Amino acid sequence: MSEDTDDGTGPTRRNYLRSGSAALVGGLLAGCTGRSGPEATTGTETEAATQTETATETEAATETATATDAAREACLFPVGCREFETAPESVTTYNMGWADMVVALGQAEKLQTNRYSAPSLFYDRFDIEYDADRPPLWQDGGWSKEVMYELDPDLFLIDPNLLGAWDSNWSDEDTREVTENVAPFFGCYNRRIRGEWQQKLDYPNEAPSMLEAFDAVATALGERERADAWLELHDEMQSELRSRTPSADPPSIALINGGSAPGKGEFYVLYLEDDGYEMKPYRDLNLVEADAFAGVETGQYGLTDYETLLEVDPDVILVHWGITTGSVTFGGDGAFDAEQFRADFVEPMENHDVGSKLAAVREGRVYPGPTAEQGPLVNLFQTELTARLFYPDEFGAFDPAAPFEVSEAKQLFDRQRVRDILAGNL
Repeated sequence: MSEDTDDGTGPTRRNYLRSGSAALVGGLLAGCTGRSGPEATTGTETEAATQTETATETEAATETATATDAAREACLFPVGCREFETAPESVTTYNMGWADMVVALGQAEKLQTNRYSAPSLFYDRFDIEYDADRPPLWQDGGWSKEVMYELDPDLFLIDPNLLGAWDSNWSDEDTREVTENVAPFFGCYNRRIRGEWQQKLDYPNEAPSMLEAFDAVATALGERERADAWLELHDEMQSELRSRTPSADPPSIALINGGSAPGKGEFYVLYLEDDGYEMKPYRDLNLVEADAFAGVETGQYGLTDYETLLEVDPDVILVHWGITTGSVTFGGDGAFDAEQFRADFVEPMENHDVGSKLAAVREGRVYPGPTAEQGPLVNLFQTELTARLFYPDEFGAFDPAAPFEVSEAKQLFDRQRVRDILAGNL
């Protein structure tokens, strides 16, 4: 990357990143078929078709090299490898899953982002705070280069390919300019992997999992020991999950996006088999095969109606992002709002001629599902939440008044261990 000097001769002020690490741009998205916009936290996903070339420096898979001396190398698809001399002092991201990675590493104060979703659900219990009073990166239907300059982070935890995929006015030259004058990009849009641009760049095969991405971020931020502690805790939870999950077949599931409008008869179906970290809790609980909509044709962005819902007649209707109803993202105070969830999703189905015939509606099994955005900390709670929704006898019944409160005997992970990792007591 180019040196950013004060007088044309001195070293860059961003000397934490060795300039010979890897080319950041080159072979990024060359354009797209119109401005599409980012995916709203509860809306239909708009994805742009793009023309692209494969980055010559792109790594085939996420891997992390061991730090040596003062420098360490972190590798991540699609940006390749970066060599860091010191840890970045500030980072900016767009996706809350990546913000959660930073939070989990005990570096919340380094976040420079306006993204702050459902704090009371996950962060307030650990007294985690960060300043989210920042201007948004996405403004007026496109990325704001001015805001990137204003935030002036040491590192963007953002997939550079996402910039042109969502904003047709954003060019490779814009990415080069920001990289050289502000900070490099080090990220991968791996929450949902079904866009045409992702298919062309082979994201289904190459994109890292949430934990692989977290491992690379930890190396970049110099938090190897904390990351190892999180990975160990995750393995322990997965082992506990496997040993306690009942062997009986789960009920059939219809997963609908939180942007669905039951009052209008509009439902946006999501498929449990989809790649990306948003579906991780369902994969880990072996719920993918229970997808009532597997193989069922739906409209654009998964659009379907009451009649099609009744045809598949799922045992459970799960609202993606539903647990964040009442969060700051929805204009609430951060806590789950059971009354609002019922008013938005349950009552319209109960009051509809066809909706009222659905087994899930008749039996009171329309549930708030996990939020799509999750790093290692949020994922712990969301996996436990999903287990409780489907196996309450084993993991504890879901209480809308206290959605993440469960007796210690039924907990899937040790809360005190989370506090210790966040505090650096490893």
